[in-house]
Amino acid sequence: MLMALGMFVFETRSVPYQELQRSTQWRHASQSRVGDRPAYQFVGPGTDTITLSGTLLPEFTGGRIDLDEIRDMADQGKAWPLVEGTGRQYGLWAITRVEETSSVFFRDGMAQKIEFTLTLEHVDDERTDLIGNLTTYGIARFAGAYV
Repeated sequence: MLMALGMFVFETRSVPYQELQRSTQWRHASQSRVGDRPAYQFVGPGTDTITLSGTLLPEFTGGRIDLDEIRDMADQGKAWPLVEGTGRQYGLWAITRVEETSSVFFRDGMAQKIEFTLTLEHVDDERTDLIGNLTTYGIARFAGAYV
C-alpha cells in the first residue's frame, strides 16, 4: 500500500501514483507604511495541497473505474483521512481536482494508457463533521471482488 484516502487504497492494482508533490503556504497580512516597507503580521496557515500524479496501464494497474471511484468520493464534498503506507497520518483532505488523459487505444476505444493527476486540499483536522462515509469505498476490493 502506498497510501490510503479514506477506504480508497493507492496500490499497484488500483491507482499507483509515481509522484507526490506537496505545497504548503502561510498567510501574512501587510500594512502599507509611509516611507518604509510594509509591516507584516502572521495571520495563520494558508493552503496545504498534495498533488498525486502517475500513469495507469489498465492491463496491469487500475483504470477508469478506480478514477471514477475517486470522483464519486469527491462528489460527496467531504474530507477523508490520508494515511501513508508507512503509517504517517496527514490529517483530513478533500479531493478538489481529478484530471485524466487517455491515449494508446484498443480497437474498442478502451485506453491502454491513462495519465492522471489528483489534487487534495488539507482541511481543518478538528472538523470531524466533514469526514465522508468511510465504509462506502474500497469494500469490493477488500472483499476480493476487484472489478
